[in-house]
Amino acid sequence: MALRLLRRLIGVIAVLALVIVGAFFMLEAASGDAIDAYVAGIGGMDATRIAELRVAWGLDQGPMHRLGAYLAALAHGDLGWSTGFQRPVRDVLFERLPVTLITMGSALALAFLLGILLGFIAGIRPNSWLDRILSIGSLALYAMPGFWLSLVLILIFSVSLRWLPSSGFETIASGKTGLARVADIAWHLALPVSALGLLYMTLFLRLLRDGMEEVWHADFIRAARARGISGMRLALRHVARNALAPVVTMLGLQSASLLGGSVVVESVFAIPGFGRLAAEAVSRRDTPLLLGVVLFSAIVVVVMNMLADLVQAWLDPRIGANERYA
Repeated sequence: MALRLLRRLIGVIAVLALVIVGAFFMLEAASGDAIDAYVAGIGGMDATRIAELRVAWGLDQGPMHRLGAYLAALAHGDLGWSTGFQRPVRDVLFERLPVTLITMGSALALAFLLGILLGFIAGIRPNSWLDRILSIGSLALYAMPGFWLSLVLILIFSVSLRWLPSSGFETIASGKTGLARVADIAWHLALPVSALGLLYMTLFLRLLRDGMEEVWHADFIRAARARGISGMRLALRHVARNALAPVVTMLGLQSASLLGGSVVVESVFAIPGFGRLAAEAVSRRDTPLLLGVVLFSAIVVVVMNMLADLVQAWLDPRIGANERYA
């Protein structure tokens, strides 16, 4: 167990290092830097002052020197200074982190649970009329761009029906606390969580439905039927459980895609989360802030995948046995 955990830890460190280095050089490949973005934002600046700022912000050094300095500071827990917000990156990230965790966690839970439910309904009787309706509906939903679905939900539920707010994470300066604040946040997040959840729900639906269709033809299902097992017990305990392992794996993988999709959705609904923060960091060429967003996002994805591995090993004991003897 200790050796397996050590291998996982080394793999996680290697993945995070590759992600940080890759994000750094991708941002470096773009034209301009944080000084250019800052000067353009304020409408111009004296050349002498620009040179002084470039030295103060450490942008007079080469890319390799700045990357080495960043990694050295990161090893001591220092995420750097945000040139766009003029604050420590750690403070900016910790302000936005709860918003992202709540939004992404709610959307992922909605997508997984709804996808499992509808996928199970479709997979009980593959190729039935209900299965075809769910399959066609999920395909049409998956084909919709995230921004378009978000705008449609705003048009229906905010503009026409006026049931839900069209933007924001909570009511500004409402002074609400406790359950009242929780209800206010849930009210504001109903549309963005639905937009994100519905887009990714289709993946879980199709994966479980296709997995169940394959399991129905397995030999052990025929043996279970021969023993008198049938109906909902057969579908739940034998078919769905054996088809669920790939869905759990997809849950870990989709956490990364969900973070990417949140950039568009958070921008449409004006939610101050990591997605919108990443877009702001790119527009301001704020390298330390963008690297901080990438680092925290990568950590979330790695943790989600590790949890998915544990759940998959619980669903299929053969996986745990293979890891023990690997």
